[in-house]
Amino acid sequence: MKRDLSIGLAFVAFLGVLAVASAMLEKRVHAATVAAPRFEVDPMWPKPLPNHWILGQTIGVSVDAQDHIWIIHRAGSLEPGERHATTNPPTAQCCAPAPPVLEFDQAGNLIGHWGGPGNGYDWPESNHGITVDYKGNVWIGGNGRGPQSARGAVGGSDEEPAAAGRSRDARVEGFNSFKDNMILKFTQDGKFLMQIGKPGHSKGSDDVENLRLPAKTFVDSKTNEVYVADGYGNHRVIVFDADTGKYKRHWGAYGHKPDDTNLGPYNPNDPPAQQFRNPVHCVELSHDGLLYVCDRVNDRIQVFKPDGAFVKEAFFNKDTLGSGSVWDIAFSKDPQQKYIYLADGENDRVHILDRESLEVLTSFGEGGRQPGEFYGVHSIATDSKGNIFTTETYRGQRVQKFIYKGLAPVAKKDQGVVWPKNAKSPL
Repeated sequence: MKRDLSIGLAFVAFLGVLAVASAMLEKRVHAATVAAPRFEVDPMWPKPLPNHWILGQTIGVSVDAQDHIWIIHRAGSLEPGERHATTNPPTAQCCAPAPPVLEFDQAGNLIGHWGGPGNGYDWPESNHGITVDYKGNVWIGGNGRGPQSARGAVGGSDEEPAAAGRSRDARVEGFNSFKDNMILKFTQDGKFLMQIGKPGHSKGSDDVENLRLPAKTFVDSKTNEVYVADGYGNHRVIVFDADTGKYKRHWGAYGHKPDDTNLGPYNPNDPPAQQFRNPVHCVELSHDGLLYVCDRVNDRIQVFKPDGAFVKEAFFNKDTLGSGSVWDIAFSKDPQQKYIYLADGENDRVHILDRESLEVLTSFGEGGRQPGEFYGVHSIATDSKGNIFTTETYRGQRVQKFIYKGLAPVAKKDQGVVWPKNAKSPL
C-alpha cells in the first residue's frame, strides 16, 4: 500500500512538473511570436551644418509630405563658449547658433533654414515643438515665461532638469506672467500666416482666445482642425479651425473641465490625478480617429475621441519622477498604425508600444551622448519609410535618425544602443 501511495505521489509530482514545463514552453512560444519594429541608428546623419552653426536645445521634429525632416531648436540655450564666432571681434572661429528652424532632406543635407522675430507676429521667447501639416504649413509653439527664458535658462520650464522627486508644475506666478501664450503658423519658406493667442494675455485653462505655454500641435486633414497640447501653463487640449483660428472646443484629463489648481508633486502611489499636470506635452491623432495625449509628469498617455470623450489611459515607468516618462509619440507607418513610438526623456529610451493594448513590447536607447544614446530625448517623428527621427533637449542638442529594419521577434525588452550590425558597438 505504501508502495502504491509513493507511486501515486510521484505521478502527481510528475504531472505538476509537466504542467509547469508546458506553461513555460507556451510562454516562450508566445514570446517568440511577438514581433516589433527593429531599428538601427545612422551615426552619419545628418551631415555637418555650414557656417560654424551648432544646435541648442532641440525641441521639435516633424516630417513633411516630401519626407523632409524639420527641426526647431533654441539658440538662446547655447553657452557663451558656443558663440565665440559671433562676438565682435570674433573670439574664435567656432561657433554660432543655427537659425531656429532647419529643414533636411533624406540624405541629411540642410536645404532650408529660417525663423526668429519679424513683423506682424510674436516669436516665442522659448520656442517649443514644430509640426508640418497636411497642407505643408509649419506650426510652432513656445514655453517662455519672460526675460529669463529668453536668455536660454528657460525660466524654470520643464526643459531644465528638476530636483529629484519634485514635479515641475508647482508655480506661484499669475497667469499673465507667462509670456508665450500663442501658436504661430508659417509657410515652408517662413512667411507668416497666422497667430492664435497673444503674449501675456492668458486667463487660464478656460480662456478660449489665448494659450499658455503650448507644447505641440497636430492638424487633422479631415476636419482642418488644429489640436494643441496646452501645455506648460494650462492643463488641457484645445482645438481651433486651422485656417481662421476660430475656437472649437477644449477639455482636461478624462474629458473633464480643466482645472488650474496646483496638484502638488507627483506621487506614483497616489490615485491617478483627475487633471493633467504640466506639461501636457503632445497630441497625435490616429487614422482611426483616436487622439493620444502625453500627460508627461503623470507618466501616462490618455486617449480620447476627437470630441474630448475619454477612451482609456496607460501608465509607463510609473515610478519615474522629475520630468516624467511620456514626452512625445509617433505612429508606425503601416496603414493600421499598429505601433506607437514613445520618447521617454527622463529614462532616455524610446519605447515601442502595441497601439491597441498600449503594452510596451520593447525599448531601445541608453543615457549618453554617443550615436544611439539619448540625453533628454524630447521629440519623435517617422517618415514614409518607417524611419524614426528624434531630437534632444538639455545638453543633448541634436537630431538623430534610426533606420527601420523591418519586423523581428522581440528578443529583449530593453535593447540598449541599436548600433548597426556591420559596425563595432560604441559600448
